Amino acid sequence: MTTPCIITVAITGSVPTKKDNPAVPITVEEQVESTQASFEAGASLAHCHVRNDDGTTTSDPERFGRLVEGLKKHCPGMIIQLSTGGRSGTGRERGGMLPLAPDMASLSTGSCNFPTRVYENSPELVDWLASEMIKYNVKPEIEAFDLSMIFQAVKMQNEGKIKGPLHVQFVMGVKNAMPVDKATFDFYVATLKRLAPDATWTGAGIGKGQLELNRWSLEAGGHCRTGLEDNIRWDASGKLAPSNAALVKRVAEMCAEYGRRPATPAEARQLLKLAA
Repeated sequence: MTTPCIITVAITGSVPTKKDNPAVPITVEEQVESTQASFEAGASLAHCHVRNDDGTTTSDPERFGRLVEGLKKHCPGMIIQLSTGGRSGTGRERGGMLPLAPDMASLSTGSCNFPTRVYENSPELVDWLASEMIKYNVKPEIEAFDLSMIFQAVKMQNEGKIKGPLHVQFVMGVKNAMPVDKATFDFYVATLKRLAPDATWTGAGIGKGQLELNRWSLEAGGHCRTGLEDNIRWDASGKLAPSNAALVKRVAEMCAEYGRRPATPAEARQLLKLAA
């Protein structure tokens, strides 16, 4: 039986602005509207950041709270995943929204270089974020920017710091981190299957690598991430993507080429072992 594909829409992120692409949703209201359209196009999981009124990044729990409230109202059953990423805050403020008890939250289990900075995730902070996720019954999505982060996630699971089964996202295409490389992608998948046979996984390509990772993931039986956080363009010509929903619709239609179909929210929850 073919595995349905969980389509994650990364709606906003911390970097793209309306100057880059006017379709990037900034306010909570814009994000709810964009996510609802993506939900209707086939996305079953929303990866969320929030912004200040001026568009700058923040980890403000109040803004996350309003976003969660809006998504629950307008996207019933959709999996809500909040970002604890390092571009939105420092130290423990990155986990200040976890008491909202979203379905999921991102968790990077190591540090790496980003385009202009070090993406720092100290062992102490990683352990603390993981403990907060256990405390509030939040399933982590392991954001693997290199191979060591997969090994660390498995180690943390074995030590009881992360509840299994793992869900891992292979992030490829960030400048100065892991490039979009098919042999490496295949090795990621094989390594995860060897170390954590019951794990689920998603491929996330940044920029022009987004479509490649979508195709590789569909072919290999994994799940897909798309959205304006990772990619503001539609194709190699430089044409801007019209919306998050358009990017989701493209992946949803692509599923059939690989004998797949978009997962419903109920199916996605079952695949990720989340409460209905």
